[in-house]
Amino acid sequence: MTGRMFSFAAAIVAASSALFADPFPTEKPAVIRVAAGDKIADGDQFITQTRQLTYDGKRSGEGYFSLDGSLLTLQSEREPENPWYQIYVLNLDTGDSERVSPGTGKTTCSYINPANSQQVIFASTHGDPKSVELQKAELEFRASGKERRYSWDYDPHFDIYRYDRDTKALTQLTKEEGYDAECAYSRDGKTIVFSSNRAAFTKSLTPEESKIREMTPEYFADLYLMDADGKNVRQITDTPGYDGGPFFSYDGKFIVWRRFSAKGETADVYLADADGKNQRRVTDFGAMSWAPFLHPTNEYIIFASNKEGFSNFELYLVDREGKKEPVRVTYTDGFDGLPVFAPDGKSLVWTTNRKGTSQLFTARWNHEAAMEALAKAPARAANHI
Repeated sequence: MTGRMFSFAAAIVAASSALFADPFPTEKPAVIRVAAGDKIADGDQFITQTRQLTYDGKRSGEGYFSLDGSLLTLQSEREPENPWYQIYVLNLDTGDSERVSPGTGKTTCSYINPANSQQVIFASTHGDPKSVELQKAELEFRASGKERRYSWDYDPHFDIYRYDRDTKALTQLTKEEGYDAECAYSRDGKTIVFSSNRAAFTKSLTPEESKIREMTPEYFADLYLMDADGKNVRQITDTPGYDGGPFFSYDGKFIVWRRFSAKGETADVYLADADGKNQRRVTDFGAMSWAPFLHPTNEYIIFASNKEGFSNFELYLVDREGKKEPVRVTYTDGFDGLPVFAPDGKSLVWTTNRKGTSQLFTARWNHEAAMEALAKAPARAANHI
């Protein structure tokens, strides 16, 4: 897992500038050939011209656009002295990339300021005095040939930082004890939404709660807003279970995120107004449904879910208010997740291991097909709403 949950990400792009100059040279609208819910092949209904975007390193993923669509920030596992993710900004016009994180510690969950594309926020543990020591130990473990199940540890040393690509200045925005990560900017660049379990380190806990914090610290994670300079922090959710992976809609009107059940057995998509008010549940899928992202029209949300099997994550669509049953988008065994629409709504970037290791893929998106499929989708049962 990563901060936005299950991000199998790492590895940066190794592609020529020609690869990015005209990513979709011949546009072919997809044709709806079957009713929503029937099994189809990838691309038959919603996505066409699918292609791999990143190649280098062990893993890559969690790609998020600048507002003009020319840049993509992503996390990558490619530094020889660091086994964990670092953050890079990829220029989609030239294919050039630059590392914007310090190079030490763990990083996750980056986002480009819509109002100033020179500024990138992300979470990092490089402030941990033991970060280099921990890197070496992890490299030695991997060199031994041993393997451990991939998991996200919700390191309490994660804090949120802002990097300025012009001045090269790195500014720490959060300093509270606990896990601060999963951050994203509002449309005007004035507000940051993020996930944090800081309350579990500041309030008095019962013996049972202390045990929960030790075993599953994400249980205490809630959503917070803060000003872009890290000031004026305010909590907007307070529910047992893990609230995380929040994003503002491109127009800044909504926040979408996923919430785990108290026992962590399922997760579902939630939506709120930009100030955190009017919170409502959008899915009730009986599975791990997470990584939601609103289409720029705000008509629907794309998300990932393992509804078809524990380790088989696929992409799904649901109307913004969750009045219809979700519609399946991908049909490739393995992992398809962390989907993000380009700001113009015409393309999609997501993380998938369909070619072996997890990498970023992109495809042309058919908005008209999505709207038609959602219109055909059955209404959600009354007892699910």
